Amino acid sequence: MTAVSYLSTHVRVVGALLVREMSTRFGSKPGGYIWALLDPAAHILLMTLIFRGIARAPALGTSFALFFATGYIAFQFYQAMTGYLNSAVRANKALLSYPNVAPIDTIVARFILQVGTTSLVAFVVLGTLVTTMRIETDLHWPAILEAGAMACLFGLGVALVNSVLFLKYPLYEQVFNIVNRPLFLISGVFFLPDSIPAPYHDLVLINPLVHIIMSFRQGFYPEYRAIGLDMDYLYGIAFLTFFAGMLVFTLSRKTLRNE
Repeated sequence: MTAVSYLSTHVRVVGALLVREMSTRFGSKPGGYIWALLDPAAHILLMTLIFRGIARAPALGTSFALFFATGYIAFQFYQAMTGYLNSAVRANKALLSYPNVAPIDTIVARFILQVGTTSLVAFVVLGTLVTTMRIETDLHWPAILEAGAMACLFGLGVALVNSVLFLKYPLYEQVFNIVNRPLFLISGVFFLPDSIPAPYHDLVLINPLVHIIMSFRQGFYPEYRAIGLDMDYLYGIAFLTFFAGMLVFTLSRKTLRNE
């Protein structure tokens, strides 16, 4: 089989898996797609109501809704990615008995679907907030797209590692879920890392998700200085995690098929 025909086969496989994933996840009715939008909107509304009752103004700008939306959506580019991709191989285990279906195909199909879903959610939710609430903002698209891309790449790397370790070590899955759960509270969704005093400020900045959210918010708040933001550090962690994930995943192809 030539390289071109091999690539063509996997493109068709990924396309078929993508259609299957869309049908399984969202169903044939529009209600599934609507829920994908209502879920983040409900979280943002809840956070807005809670913090509006205990604070006079958000940490940035004048809109509580936009502040929490920028933090929540940026975090979801990572969180939704890992949550959906972690089980990609396991959920499609029966299909791996076909020689043309490779474990990486299941990852690629879900990755494409999740990037599209989160991007659509971000566009609709944030676009609705900016237009309906008449929030004055000068969008800086390079910062927004860069943060989203790094979140997706980082989430993909983590998911590649988890796809292998979840199958090999069931206890690891429980440990990961316990450790991963508090990230929502410590990644800067509710607060600005700039406001945290030393030495805790430096500890918070170890978390790459903090840099993702800071960069994402810079795209909506031109006045935000984002003290401590280190894109070189973020790029390094994201690419290192991705390459480590690819290495672990590639070396475990037989295990993923036979486990």
